[in-house]
Amino acid sequence: MAEIKVEPTCILVPEADISDEKPRKTQRVASLDIFRGLTVALMILVDDAGGEWPAIAHAPWHGCNLADFVMPFFLFIVGMAIPLALKRVSRRREAFRKVIFRTLKLFLLGLLLQGGFSHAPDELLTYGVDMKMIRIGGILQRIAFSYLLVAVLEIFLKDGASKVLSHGHFSIFKCHCRHWAMGVFSIIVYSSFMYGIYVPDWHFTIHNKDSADYGKVFSVTCRVRGKLDPPCNAVGLIDRSVLGINHMYQHPAWRRSKACTENSPYEGPLRKDAPSWCHAPFEPEGILSSISSLLSTIIGAHFGHVLIYLKGHSDRLKHWVIMGLFFLVLGLILHFTHAIPLNKQLYTFSYVCVTSGTAALVFTTIYILVDIRNLKHVFLPLKWIGMNALLVYVLAAENIFAGFINGWYYEDPHNTLIYWIKKHIFIGVWHSQRVGVLLYVIFAEILFWGVVAGILHWLRIYWKL
Repeated sequence: MAEIKVEPTCILVPEADISDEKPRKTQRVASLDIFRGLTVALMILVDDAGGEWPAIAHAPWHGCNLADFVMPFFLFIVGMAIPLALKRVSRRREAFRKVIFRTLKLFLLGLLLQGGFSHAPDELLTYGVDMKMIRIGGILQRIAFSYLLVAVLEIFLKDGASKVLSHGHFSIFKCHCRHWAMGVFSIIVYSSFMYGIYVPDWHFTIHNKDSADYGKVFSVTCRVRGKLDPPCNAVGLIDRSVLGINHMYQHPAWRRSKACTENSPYEGPLRKDAPSWCHAPFEPEGILSSISSLLSTIIGAHFGHVLIYLKGHSDRLKHWVIMGLFFLVLGLILHFTHAIPLNKQLYTFSYVCVTSGTAALVFTTIYILVDIRNLKHVFLPLKWIGMNALLVYVLAAENIFAGFINGWYYEDPHNTLIYWIKKHIFIGVWHSQRVGVLLYVIFAEILFWGVVAGILHWLRIYWKL
């Protein structure tokens, strides 16, 4: 037989299913659905219980609490799903069209949910937003940005369903080296701007008519370069210059810092001697931080490639565990040596490493339990949520359903079914606001939506963009 010469391009035999057997038809990856459902559940938990349990809410600035893992987990999952979805679409034009339309729908839905139009669940009977104050950034907007770039890269750089890798763990890096080149490039661009841009003094006006400081102008002194503190970083500068300060998030987590409130780490009124920047908005899903967040999606895409092309559970697990530990340890070293602190608001490189490494290890654990140990039934509520993640995210995590229920009240707008259940069944029984709220979120929100998602799954009803 003549010698076969392998060109530098990768030639692999892809594995069509997550098991070692040949599948009869395309199946969903149960472990990925469960991980997605877990992330949605975490988001509901930290958003609705974080006010009473600040240890799980977003860190005011440097640091990493439970809530700070949600966004990178979503990006990791999106990245992992990209090669799994696009490998079934053979025509580039069709794949590109689907990616563009899905990106637009994600961005517009995010704008509708987090732009300020919806006031649920607190301001019960109102909606609408002043276009001069609409928030441009948000969770779905960042996901749309990362999804667009990584998916387009996947479409135009993949060799096709019949071409992929040679043997060996490192060949998968070689075959997708341009994905990693994009990740490295994003960090280089991010770091160049973060540490290279000069941040001048700036000022802002309070436009909130309900604030005692309405109409007041605050000035912030900076005149620095390469700082990572709240008022004088390049992330904020770029967002103020490009988006406009009125289109940024008006309630940043830094307001729970000791410098801003005496109630820290809880929310509370600002101190009388609080620095001027405590009154300012800040966009945690801004432009520069979205560039560095690309790496989270690229790491997830790599795990998707491993799932498709590496044969056997052991090969996949070795690859995933080594990568997960590498990123986790690297990020922790950068943080504890004070080289680059963990910071979700800035989406620093150490934060990318720690959260991506954690996502890798969490997914690997779920994969072992679900796809190897076959303990799927234990995680059914999370699987159902993960299969209808967008629906649960919109109705539960964004409080659209709660806002609708709160629109039906008796005598007083705050005398609603949700208020009654929370007060009398959870807080009243446990005689504790903190414990009652936590149990309410776990059982009346997360478990409730797990059951609802299960019913929808039984009816074969799914909401997808």
